[in-house]
Amino acid sequence: MSPVVNVTLVGVGGQGILLASDILARAAAISGKPVKKSEIHGMSQRGGSVTSQVRFCDGPDYVFGPIVPLGQTDVLVAFEKLEAARCHSLLKPGTGKAIVDDREIVATTVSSGMQEGVADIDALLVKLYGDRMELVDSTSLALKAGNARAANMVIAGALSKIMPFEVGAWHQAMRERIKPALVEVNLKAFDAGRG
Repeated sequence: MSPVVNVTLVGVGGQGILLASDILARAAAISGKPVKKSEIHGMSQRGGSVTSQVRFCDGPDYVFGPIVPLGQTDVLVAFEKLEAARCHSLLKPGTGKAIVDDREIVATTVSSGMQEGVADIDALLVKLYGDRMELVDSTSLALKAGNARAANMVIAGALSKIMPFEVGAWHQAMRERIKPALVEVNLKAFDAGRG
Protein backbone atom coordinates (compact mmCIF):
# COMPACT_ATOMS: atom_id res chain seq x y z
CA MET A 1 0.00 0.00 0.00
CA SER A 2 1.30 3.46 -0.88
CA PRO A 3 1.65 5.91 2.01
CA VAL A 4 -0.93 8.66 2.25
CA VAL A 5 0.44 12.21 2.37
CA ASN A 6 -1.51 14.43 4.78
CA VAL A 7 -1.47 18.23 4.47
CA THR A 8 -3.35 20.49 6.90
CA LEU A 9 -3.82 24.20 6.11
CA VAL A 10 -4.85 26.49 8.98
CA GLY A 11 -5.47 30.20 9.46
CA VAL A 12 -8.31 32.66 9.78
CA GLY A 13 -11.12 33.55 7.41
CA GLY A 14 -10.26 35.85 4.53
CA GLN A 15 -6.68 34.65 4.01
CA GLY A 16 -7.42 32.48 0.98
CA ILE A 17 -6.87 29.17 2.76
CA LEU A 18 -9.69 27.39 0.95
CA LEU A 19 -8.45 28.58 -2.44
CA ALA A 20 -4.93 27.37 -1.59
CA SER A 21 -6.27 23.96 -0.52
CA ASP A 22 -8.39 23.75 -3.70
CA ILE A 23 -5.28 24.41 -5.78
CA LEU A 24 -3.27 21.81 -3.83
CA ALA A 25 -6.01 19.20 -4.30
CA ARG A 26 -6.36 20.04 -7.99
CA ALA A 27 -2.57 19.85 -8.53
CA ALA A 28 -2.66 16.39 -6.93
CA ALA A 29 -5.51 15.30 -9.22
CA ILE A 30 -3.77 16.70 -12.32
CA SER A 31 -0.71 14.70 -11.26
CA GLY A 32 -2.79 11.51 -11.20
CA LYS A 33 -2.96 11.12 -7.41
CA PRO A 34 -6.10 9.87 -5.66
CA VAL A 35 -7.04 12.85 -3.46
CA LYS A 36 -9.60 13.89 -0.82
CA LYS A 37 -10.19 17.32 0.75
CA SER A 38 -12.11 18.63 3.75
CA GLU A 39 -12.92 22.10 5.13
CA ILE A 40 -13.88 23.47 8.53
CA HIS A 41 -15.02 27.11 8.55
CA GLY A 42 -14.94 29.37 11.60
CA MET A 43 -17.97 31.14 13.02
CA SER A 44 -17.47 34.21 10.85
CA GLN A 45 -16.70 34.64 7.19
CA ARG A 46 -13.63 36.72 8.03
CA GLY A 47 -11.73 36.36 11.26
CA GLY A 48 -12.81 32.90 12.45
CA SER A 49 -10.53 29.88 12.37
CA VAL A 50 -10.41 27.95 9.10
CA THR A 51 -8.92 24.50 8.58
CA SER A 52 -8.66 22.53 5.36
CA GLN A 53 -7.09 19.12 4.94
CA VAL A 54 -5.85 17.48 1.75
CA ARG A 55 -4.86 13.81 1.57
CA PHE A 56 -3.36 12.02 -1.42
CA CYS A 57 -1.42 8.85 -2.32
CA ASP A 58 1.66 8.36 -4.44
CA GLY A 59 0.31 5.16 -5.94
CA PRO A 60 -2.96 3.69 -7.17
CA ASP A 61 -4.32 3.15 -3.65
CA TYR A 62 -7.45 4.87 -2.46
CA VAL A 63 -7.61 7.57 0.23
CA PHE A 64 -10.59 6.41 2.26
CA GLY A 65 -11.47 9.63 4.07
CA PRO A 66 -10.76 13.36 3.92
CA ILE A 67 -9.98 13.87 7.63
CA VAL A 68 -6.36 13.62 8.78
CA PRO A 69 -6.02 11.66 12.03
CA LEU A 70 -4.69 13.66 14.98
CA GLY A 71 -0.90 13.79 14.96
CA GLN A 72 -0.63 12.47 11.39
CA THR A 73 -0.17 15.70 9.40
CA ASP A 74 2.96 15.43 7.25
CA VAL A 75 2.93 19.14 6.37
CA LEU A 76 1.18 21.80 8.42
CA VAL A 77 0.67 25.02 6.47
CA ALA A 78 -0.16 27.87 8.85
CA PHE A 79 -1.24 31.17 7.31
CA GLU A 80 -0.49 32.99 10.57
CA LYS A 81 1.57 32.39 13.69
CA LEU A 82 -1.09 31.97 16.37
CA GLU A 83 -2.85 29.28 14.35
CA ALA A 84 0.53 27.58 13.88
CA ALA A 85 0.93 27.45 17.67
CA ARG A 86 -2.66 26.34 18.26
CA CYS A 87 -2.45 23.49 15.73
CA HIS A 88 1.00 22.07 16.52
CA SER A 89 -0.50 18.82 17.87
CA LEU A 90 -1.76 17.99 14.38
CA LEU A 91 1.80 17.52 13.08
CA LYS A 92 3.33 14.06 12.82
CA PRO A 93 5.97 13.73 15.58
CA GLY A 94 9.56 13.68 14.37
CA THR A 95 8.97 13.82 10.62
CA GLY A 96 6.23 16.41 10.09
CA LYS A 97 7.17 19.80 8.66
CA ALA A 98 5.55 23.21 9.13
CA ILE A 99 5.36 26.13 6.72
CA VAL A 100 4.36 29.21 8.70
CA ASP A 101 3.43 32.64 7.39
CA ASP A 102 5.43 35.31 9.23
CA ARG A 103 2.42 37.29 10.41
CA GLU A 104 0.20 37.36 13.46
CA ILE A 105 -3.53 38.02 13.27
CA VAL A 106 -5.64 38.24 16.41
CA ALA A 107 -8.71 36.20 15.50
CA THR A 108 -12.16 36.91 16.91
CA THR A 109 -14.41 34.11 18.10
CA VAL A 110 -18.04 34.16 19.15
CA SER A 111 -17.43 32.29 22.41
CA SER A 112 -14.40 34.13 23.73
CA GLY A 113 -14.29 37.56 22.11
CA MET A 114 -10.76 38.61 21.24
CA GLN A 115 -8.11 35.95 21.68
CA GLU A 116 -5.07 37.11 23.58
CA GLY A 117 -1.80 37.13 21.69
CA VAL A 118 1.26 35.25 22.89
CA ALA A 119 3.98 37.43 24.43
CA ASP A 120 6.76 35.90 22.31
CA ILE A 121 5.12 33.90 19.55
CA ASP A 122 8.41 33.46 17.65
CA ALA A 123 10.09 31.81 20.64
CA LEU A 124 7.05 29.58 21.15
CA LEU A 125 7.08 28.45 17.52
CA VAL A 126 10.79 27.63 17.69
CA LYS A 127 10.11 25.61 20.84
CA LEU A 128 7.20 23.75 19.21
CA TYR A 129 8.72 23.12 15.77
CA GLY A 130 12.47 23.68 15.97
CA ASP A 131 14.17 23.15 12.63
CA ARG A 132 11.05 21.51 11.17
CA MET A 133 9.57 24.98 10.48
CA GLU A 134 10.02 27.27 7.48
CA LEU A 135 8.96 30.86 8.15
CA VAL A 136 7.75 32.69 5.02
CA ASP A 137 7.31 36.47 4.70
CA SER A 138 4.38 36.11 2.32
CA THR A 139 3.11 39.67 2.50
CA SER A 140 6.40 41.23 1.34
CA LEU A 141 6.78 38.70 -1.46
CA ALA A 142 3.15 39.17 -2.57
CA LEU A 143 3.60 42.96 -2.63
CA LYS A 144 6.70 42.54 -4.82
CA ALA A 145 4.63 40.32 -7.13
CA GLY A 146 2.01 43.07 -7.39
CA ASN A 147 -0.77 42.36 -4.88
CA ALA A 148 -0.65 41.76 -1.10
CA ARG A 149 -3.81 39.63 -1.38
CA ALA A 150 -1.76 37.02 -3.28
CA ALA A 151 0.06 36.09 -0.05
CA ASN A 152 -1.77 32.76 -0.03
CA MET A 153 -0.14 31.88 -3.36
CA VAL A 154 3.29 32.74 -1.93
CA ILE A 155 2.59 30.16 0.78
CA ALA A 156 1.36 27.70 -1.88
CA GLY A 157 4.64 28.24 -3.72
CA ALA A 158 6.63 27.44 -0.57
CA LEU A 159 4.50 24.29 -0.10
CA SER A 160 5.03 23.25 -3.73
CA LYS A 161 8.75 22.80 -3.12
CA ILE A 162 8.10 19.77 -0.92
CA MET A 163 5.12 18.28 -2.76
CA PRO A 164 5.63 15.59 -5.44
CA PHE A 165 3.96 17.57 -8.26
CA GLU A 166 5.48 19.33 -11.23
CA VAL A 167 5.25 23.13 -11.25
CA GLY A 168 3.09 22.88 -14.37
CA ALA A 169 0.39 21.03 -12.42
CA TRP A 170 0.27 23.85 -9.87
CA HIS A 171 0.12 26.50 -12.61
CA GLN A 172 -2.67 24.62 -14.40
CA ALA A 173 -4.63 24.30 -11.13
CA MET A 174 -4.23 28.03 -10.52
CA ARG A 175 -5.44 28.90 -14.01
CA GLU A 176 -8.51 26.68 -13.45
CA ARG A 177 -9.39 28.10 -10.01
CA ILE A 178 -8.43 31.81 -10.12
CA LYS A 179 -10.30 34.54 -11.99
CA PRO A 180 -8.53 35.23 -15.32
CA ALA A 181 -7.79 38.88 -14.45
CA LEU A 182 -5.89 37.76 -11.32
CA VAL A 183 -4.01 34.74 -12.68
CA GLU A 184 -0.75 36.47 -13.64
CA VAL A 185 -0.17 38.26 -10.33
CA ASN A 186 -0.97 35.03 -8.47
CA LEU A 187 1.46 33.06 -10.65
CA LYS A 188 4.15 35.64 -9.85
CA ALA A 189 3.39 35.34 -6.14
CA PHE A 190 3.48 31.53 -6.34
CA ASP A 191 6.84 31.60 -8.11
CA ALA A 192 8.16 34.06 -5.48
CA GLY A 193 7.18 31.58 -2.77
CA ARG A 194 9.20 28.89 -4.52
CA GLY A 195 12.27 31.09 -4.05
